[in-house]
Amino acid sequence: MAELWQRSAADLARLIASKQVSAREVVEAHLARIERVNPEVNAIVRVLAEEARTAAAAADRKLAAGEPVGLLHGVPCTVKENIDMAGLPTTWGVPALAGAVVPLDAPVVERMRAAGAIPIGRTNLPDMALRVHTDSSLHGLTRNPWNRERTAGGSSGGEAAALATGMSAVGLGNDIGGSLRNPAGACGIASIRPSAGRVPDAGFVPSQDWPLAVQLMNVQGPMARRVADVRLALQALMGAHPRDPWSITAPFSGPPVAKPIRVAVVAEPPGGATDPAVSNMVGRAAAALSDAGYDVVTACPPRYEEAIAVWDQVLLGDVAPLIDELLSLMGRDGATFLTRANATAPPPDAKVMSQLFVKRHGIARAWSEFLAEHPLVLTPTWTQLPFEHGFDVATPEGTAATMELMRPVAPANLLGLPVGVLLTGARLREDLCLDAAEAIEQRYGLETPIDPRG
Repeated sequence: MAELWQRSAADLARLIASKQVSAREVVEAHLARIERVNPEVNAIVRVLAEEARTAAAAADRKLAAGEPVGLLHGVPCTVKENIDMAGLPTTWGVPALAGAVVPLDAPVVERMRAAGAIPIGRTNLPDMALRVHTDSSLHGLTRNPWNRERTAGGSSGGEAAALATGMSAVGLGNDIGGSLRNPAGACGIASIRPSAGRVPDAGFVPSQDWPLAVQLMNVQGPMARRVADVRLALQALMGAHPRDPWSITAPFSGPPVAKPIRVAVVAEPPGGATDPAVSNMVGRAAAALSDAGYDVVTACPPRYEEAIAVWDQVLLGDVAPLIDELLSLMGRDGATFLTRANATAPPPDAKVMSQLFVKRHGIARAWSEFLAEHPLVLTPTWTQLPFEHGFDVATPEGTAATMELMRPVAPANLLGLPVGVLLTGARLREDLCLDAAEAIEQRYGLETPIDPRG
């Protein structure tokens, strides 16, 4: 029988609801796992042991009283340390914000608590979440539990490593440049980047009001070891919230799509080289979908490289006016990566920025027409294998190579589309992405959570 820390979030919720185990037992099992494993990977940077024990006792009392419970009642979760939790600092991984205590939970934390989940720890991220390698000037390096000399990805790398090692059952991260998908791919877990507006996004640090690129492209989303748990958490998180004026309430499942559903496969995305091991992995995923009844074809969405370039210009162009303020907060390596990346996209003036948004609209229209014929697009997350620690800042060439390997994440970010594991869908079609991801998972399975000391 699997240990409690090895169980999926859905299994734990079912066991607790049926009173086969208590929330206290589940929390204690995960706290013991953190004590044993976290020193090896440095994924969890603040353990909420007493708070979790108190919440577990309350969860058990609620169940004993016969009160209704949520989808994730009693299930331990972790929260990236750039997502607000009331009474705790939202550090963004930098010493300057180590004391930035916030008064309210972020909407996603509020909703996880409402679903019955119990926050058990805060997870690591790179400085200001502006790097795809999780090494914080406040908390240090997070190691990939599969290979401790390779990156855990970023910026939600602490979250991915915590989940992969069984220290948490489900977690919260965010994504403007692949920060949910990059670490999920590097650490072998599941995640979804929701459609823009599907999950509410609000916070106090560093500011309650955000630059345009953040408003358009940043999303909050769930991470877990199993696709079914990502689906469960997304259903708990989604819906409009008064603190996010752009959030919406929409049904989880969209209208039926004609079968067989066509999947466009892009095993080697345009714009650079792809490691054969990566393209072969995409091929295996495509084979699993074909066997599951999908209509799998080789086809690339239109204006793919242009979408990457516009994403880069919009994001870095918006960062440029803030660069001095950001660099003053960041450590040496984070500042090096940001400075080099920013140098590739000179700050646009008002005319150039307006032209970028005209291009964005045209690309979005072209993709919308493509997705009407190909409801899913299968691509890698990165075109290269996870790199060794420090590769992204060791040389200018390493920084450029890092920006290039993450190019498949850019189009969906630019266009506000959902991406579940390796699958991009039309806006608000997270259901299609996750259905297909589960078909791949059922074909190949997933490794059980591993012991980084083994």
